[in-house]
Amino acid sequence: MFEATRKAVQDLKGAYAIAVIGADDPARLIVARMGAPLLLGIGENENFAASDTSALLQVTRNIVYLEEGDCAEVTLQAVRIVDARGHVVERPLHVSELSADAIELGSYRHYMQKEIFEQPAAVYATLQQSLSGEAEAQFSQINSVLILACGTSYHAGMVARYWLESLAGIPCSVEIASEYRYRETVPNPHALVIAISQSGETADTLAALEHAKSLGQRTTLAVCNVAESALARNAALKFLTRAGPEIGVASTKAFTSQLTALLRLALSLGKARGRVCVEREAQFMDQIQQLPAAVANALRTEPEMAAWAARFAQCEHALFLGRGVHYPIAMEGALKLKEISYIHAEAYAAGELKHGPLALVDAAMPVVAIAPRDALLDKLKSNLQEVRARGGELYVLATQDFEESDGIHVVRMHDAPGILSPVVSTVPLQLLAYHAALLRGNDVDKPRNLAKSVTVE
Repeated sequence: MFEATRKAVQDLKGAYAIAVIGADDPARLIVARMGAPLLLGIGENENFAASDTSALLQVTRNIVYLEEGDCAEVTLQAVRIVDARGHVVERPLHVSELSADAIELGSYRHYMQKEIFEQPAAVYATLQQSLSGEAEAQFSQINSVLILACGTSYHAGMVARYWLESLAGIPCSVEIASEYRYRETVPNPHALVIAISQSGETADTLAALEHAKSLGQRTTLAVCNVAESALARNAALKFLTRAGPEIGVASTKAFTSQLTALLRLALSLGKARGRVCVEREAQFMDQIQQLPAAVANALRTEPEMAAWAARFAQCEHALFLGRGVHYPIAMEGALKLKEISYIHAEAYAAGELKHGPLALVDAAMPVVAIAPRDALLDKLKSNLQEVRARGGELYVLATQDFEESDGIHVVRMHDAPGILSPVVSTVPLQLLAYHAALLRGNDVDKPRNLAKSVTVE
């Protein structure tokens, strides 16, 4: 059966991870992979196959990652691996740093709730990471940045563009990975290509990275949460987030950890390019060290977000607004609400309201605005007055300078340094989506039609 399976997969096209059991030999498992994650768990007188490390932590932490085209025979006592050319090979054994406790639900009602409240620890752990000297040495040679990502990771990339251009003074473009490789682009061999993925197995992002490399863009960096993932292996450099396993389909702590890593990356680039002096770096690092505490403070908005959710749960549409670096955060807030509550939500840069979206505003369309104290606050207030003039109900996340009145509901956030504001503003929007989904009776951790790791095109 092993030989038959190995020959059969040579005729397969596309991505697959398969397992075959013969009716006459149930103690033998044949597995094969191409383009989709598949790994083996090595135990004592027992062995396993799975698509993710977290699925195996209850039984073993000894993991073997299969390479593209591998076919393996798994029995109770041993595993045998053959590569795409039919040669018997040994793949290295990795001992996972994760423990079974990391995937226990504990006292939480859902994994998403648990993961929202794990964000201060995830952000802190990610802050302890640093880029290698090899990476920083290459930064002085680059003249632009290209970010490739999908979904929530794409929103993280959009925030990073603001940081990279303001802190490092380097041009940055952000591409949806699934679109990037299907259009003609102008490659830059001196660009740093950053690919972002929680799992490191996102098919579109992997393919976009390979496409960028094929165009001669060889300085590549992966930002992901899994050290042994395909993305981390295929990029020349990597910056790992330390969010731990994320079980809920809607990403929460992975997103804030990505933002943390990208902020550190922007500072490193700024330093390498001479844009951030030693004194300014020390000032920024002092602010960044406040991030875990700032995220913990944002979690205290949960009762108020639950109250907002009671209104949102009765609606079928919602609008999210932000300006500047908070526009991508508005996009992420709208995505979270869509993913788990199934409420149609759209996000706009607030200055775009008058160019069309204002036509949607009425009393049945709640409007969420992210309004931290920054240079764009007065302009945002003007945009929000347009909403109130059309009878829209406003829900405002503000640090100060916002008065609550009829039709304007305000939750005041702790005032964090401006550079941290996008990360901190994300947390209440996650809580809003979570509680709205609860009130609508949805499966919060496993929303319909979605998968945690999108390993198909």
